[in-house]
Amino acid sequence: MAVMKPIASSEIPKGEDWLYEVKYDGFRCVLHWDTGKIRLTSKNGKTLTENFPEIVEFCLEHASAVAKFLPLTLDGELAVLNTAYQANFALLQQRGRLKDPSRIRQAAERRPASFLAFDVIGLQGISTEKEPLSKRKEILQSVFMQLGDRKILSIVPAHSDYKQLWSILFAHKGEGIIAKRKNSFYQSGNTHRDWYKIKNWRKLHGFLTAYDSQNNYFSCSIYDQDKVSEIGKCAHGLSETDFHTLKELFLTKGEKKGGQFHLPPAICAQINSLDLYKNELREPAFSSLLPHEQPSSMTRRRLELDMAMLPETIDLTNTEKTFWPKPGYTKGDLLTYIREISPYMLPFLKERALTIIRSPDGVEEDFFYQKHLPEYAPDFIERIPAGDNEFLLSCEDLDSLMWYANHGTIEYHIPFQKRGAEYPDEIVFDLDPPDRNSFPLAIEAASLLKELLDQLSLISFVKTSGNKGIQIYIPLPEKSMSYEQTALFTQAMAWTIEKAQPKSFTTERMKKNRGGRLYIDYVQHGKDKTIIAPYSTRKTAEATVATPLFWNEIKDGLSPEQFTITNVPDRVKELGCPFSDYQLAKQRQQIEPILTLIT
Repeated sequence: MAVMKPIASSEIPKGEDWLYEVKYDGFRCVLHWDTGKIRLTSKNGKTLTENFPEIVEFCLEHASAVAKFLPLTLDGELAVLNTAYQANFALLQQRGRLKDPSRIRQAAERRPASFLAFDVIGLQGISTEKEPLSKRKEILQSVFMQLGDRKILSIVPAHSDYKQLWSILFAHKGEGIIAKRKNSFYQSGNTHRDWYKIKNWRKLHGFLTAYDSQNNYFSCSIYDQDKVSEIGKCAHGLSETDFHTLKELFLTKGEKKGGQFHLPPAICAQINSLDLYKNELREPAFSSLLPHEQPSSMTRRRLELDMAMLPETIDLTNTEKTFWPKPGYTKGDLLTYIREISPYMLPFLKERALTIIRSPDGVEEDFFYQKHLPEYAPDFIERIPAGDNEFLLSCEDLDSLMWYANHGTIEYHIPFQKRGAEYPDEIVFDLDPPDRNSFPLAIEAASLLKELLDQLSLISFVKTSGNKGIQIYIPLPEKSMSYEQTALFTQAMAWTIEKAQPKSFTTERMKKNRGGRLYIDYVQHGKDKTIIAPYSTRKTAEATVATPLFWNEIKDGLSPEQFTITNVPDRVKELGCPFSDYQLAKQRQQIEPILTLIT
């Protein structure tokens, strides 16, 4: 069957007649779900079933839960999710091209895909296309009430507030939103006025260097270390007059090489694109020509800032200032990193009282700690009273986080409890070797602690400190343990590890008495004490990051220097975030083994 397609629009339809959904960057897909038989088909009718066995297996396993709805036909999107609002199209595209079943299976286990349902077009074998969208949404909700909250198969929520949804989507760098008329029927194709797609474009700057007379595409380039480097091609978006003027300029003034006509850097342009991947612009379209811009300003660093999609609330300053002299990373590199990692970092900063370290002139220059909001902070940062005319530092959203980074914040330290709370949200063990060369001791201690926690059936997470150690987290259900109870538990675990290998590990607080052993810091876990936040940068020479890891990475060869601001965002997009299930683990964590141990 042919699916209903949204119409591209630059404006969001507004009013009470509309619902709004996240548009994911994936494969449009129809799920045909019958007893013992599952089919996945693309919008063009191509079968996708064999390439996504995890979807098929999930449906077969949970068929009994939705048996009364079968045969069921769901319209949705196949996606590999980075976050709840951002999909990884590159990984999905790779999966779609695989033919070998064993490689497909490996890919499914490494980064499972999700089927994100936004419509139901068949129920009990009967078409629902003539039901209004609002009714179809009700049916869809009833189906997923039986399935529960699952990652493999989930529902795309409908929102009534487009401004709020767009704000969330922008923060996550999602693809866009879909606006749908509530009373619309389901109809094939796009000969309607009921569904519209609005893209969240990256606005990229470059100069035009070539025109291809065979396909009417212009090549867009930038300066990369004084060398001209092509970033992609674009043909659409210009007015008919501008297009023909530009074409004539290349044909009459350009140097002909085969079917292409080349000009030196002179004509600058802004191009809308969904992404830039391996020198290929995704869905590019000219936004405007820039006759007053200089080609010399179209650099790799500017492109990276363009791709980062920084909030307009941030008044960028001194982006070329060197912050990490050894690798040559700049303030612009810091801003780009913080923007890219923000969807993964912000959940750990929200509702916490921050302590930050600011180094406005770079990590080798003067720095200072800060716990209170300065008077000149913008109004969009939430004010949390902390006494007479003082406010705690808070970071509840992207704008706030980027403001801190723009003012030279290098490190973000957080307490173990939410603001105003008496109970810890997590238990954290800090494994602190005497120096970087002794990092293998941290690997060994982390492995021993993991064995103990596994014996207690506790869910644990691990990250580098970003400096020289490793930190292990045990998320706790809300108000489930007091700090007095967690202190007894951390002490018991630390003493157990120390007793097992007293020549390697110690709980001695005095550095001079540790004798080159790794320090198991269990005392640091206390009310209002702090630890470096996941994904925070560190004031180190290499621009290292406090990086969440998968437990299978805790092995020989691991080192903190492997994880810096240049590779951690790509790592998360390729492998997924190791802390992605952290909030879910808080709900599932069974703390009875801890309470039994300390009583």
